[in-house]
Amino acid sequence: MTEKTIPLLPCQAIQPVVDFYTALGFATTFLQKAPYAYAVVERGPVELQFFGMKGYEPTESYSGCYILTDDVDALHTAFRDGLKAAYGKVPRRGLPRIGPLKDMSYGVRQFLMTDPGGNCVRVGQAISDDQSHRRPPKGTFARALHIADLYTDSKGDLEGAAKVLDRALALTDERPTPAQLVRMLVLRGDIAQRLGDDGLAARLCARAAEVELPDGERESADDALARLAELRA
Repeated sequence: MTEKTIPLLPCQAIQPVVDFYTALGFATTFLQKAPYAYAVVERGPVELQFFGMKGYEPTESYSGCYILTDDVDALHTAFRDGLKAAYGKVPRRGLPRIGPLKDMSYGVRQFLMTDPGGNCVRVGQAISDDQSHRRPPKGTFARALHIADLYTDSKGDLEGAAKVLDRALALTDERPTPAQLVRMLVLRGDIAQRLGDDGLAARLCARAAEVELPDGERESADDALARLAELRA
């Protein structure tokens, strides 16, 4: 026997959701407006189904699903390119939006998207045989990054992540490594932009751009540097 799981996700209006997934390269294999709104989109082996729901508020949605791939970097690039072509820019906040690529502490490299229906679609690739949550590291700044990353891109608690980073960045008795400083500043700037504080985001990104990274630390900050370039574009 062969089984297949298909997520059924809610939305307020069906057409904006279909248009979003069309931009990502999905084909619409079923679409009806009456007697109730329903759509099916497919991209290779991935199938998602959506239903219209009266009184549904996308900004308050908790629904979502996880898509596993063997090339998350290529998929992230393809999705960003498709969204930019469809919307005129890469949507990074509000609905819809797509987030940055990031290596998570539970052995997955992933990015998050939120469609016009408020559904959070996580797209990830295993980078370790162990996908269990790791214990927070003991170092002050490594721990802050560990927790802030989880709050931002797993829990979805931007305000909580901001508090963690603000406390770490305000310390005067300890200093982070240059790579840690860049990662904290970029993540905090990213959060500020998502929360609509463009002025703070610009100041944090400008500060991050001034940090000199030794050759031995540059690789560990690659994802943060890529996100910095996007935030300053």
